Amino acid sequence: MKNSAFHFIVLLFLLGFFKTVSAQIITLERDTSVVRFPAIKIVAVPSRGVTLFNPKIEVNKGIPLAERFKKYPILSFWEKINQIGLSASEVAFVNWNAGGNSSISGILNGKFQRNYKFRYVQWDNTLDIRYGANIQEGQKPRKTDDAIRISSTFGYRRDTISNWYYSVKANFNTQFYNGFKYPDRETPISGFMAPGYVFLGAGTSYIPSGKKFNLYISPVTLKATFVLDQNLANKGAFGVQKAITDADGNILKEGENKFIEFGFLINNSWETSIAKNIEMSHRLSLYTDYLSSFGNIDVDWELNFNLIVNKYINANIGTHLIYDDEILFDAVKDANGIVINEGVQRIQFKQLLGVGVAYNF
Repeated sequence: MKNSAFHFIVLLFLLGFFKTVSAQIITLERDTSVVRFPAIKIVAVPSRGVTLFNPKIEVNKGIPLAERFKKYPILSFWEKINQIGLSASEVAFVNWNAGGNSSISGILNGKFQRNYKFRYVQWDNTLDIRYGANIQEGQKPRKTDDAIRISSTFGYRRDTISNWYYSVKANFNTQFYNGFKYPDRETPISGFMAPGYVFLGAGTSYIPSGKKFNLYISPVTLKATFVLDQNLANKGAFGVQKAITDADGNILKEGENKFIEFGFLINNSWETSIAKNIEMSHRLSLYTDYLSSFGNIDVDWELNFNLIVNKYINANIGTHLIYDDEILFDAVKDANGIVINEGVQRIQFKQLLGVGVAYNF
């Protein structure tokens, strides 16, 4: 009895204690009890000077993209440039007291590049084409520009730090149609592959990373001049061996259609921005022949400034200078039409200014 009374007193004490702390005792089964204490509520106190906002998303107030979203491009080591442009100038007169003839001129040009660069290898390929014409009141159309130029340079360097490459280079230059010394339209003075120039050589190139600059030096360059127009070849145009004739001018042996030289070539090209929306491009070629005229330097230099108005409209200012001691001017003929003086070398110079449109794709 004493043990039962003791157990009863202990049980009453425990019940009183758990009631004081507001505990809950849940009997799950015989002789088993679970005690749950009440949860304590935690109140978050924000820091001083901090205001908390709930995010709110309003889809209806979104601003659409100005341009269509472009997918992330696939990584490629090729750089591609496709550009077609048309430059034009025009002047018109109606009852103009000061006089003048209405005229319109246009030059269509295209530039296409495929350049590859990865670690030790750089391979640049360029195609430039141009053709221009002028139409003047009271006259037939006249050609103002005509050129086809293909260039390919392959370079290899020993490490990724150096800017010097072992290089091989190939160039090809010619024109589309016959050229005339106006007003004569019967006797062409040039034509397709008359002349045609091919340069093939090996050397070294300096190509600094991140700059559109290329300096090519070749101590071993083969230059081939082709004159496929037999009439021009018979006259010895552009340095080829002219025809052998008798005293009456009859041709005994046709003129050569090609002329081979072996010499030293320096070629430099550079493109850069000199001011906002003004881009400059420069191309210079210097060549001298070891065998027949070492020291006489053939010069071919182009300098152009492109003034960008917007994405499609631009203005172009350019010059082109050529000196080739194998091209002669002002030949002198006698009364029978026989050339008695082949003429002299002269500097060839061309200047252009035009406003036009350009499309890149």
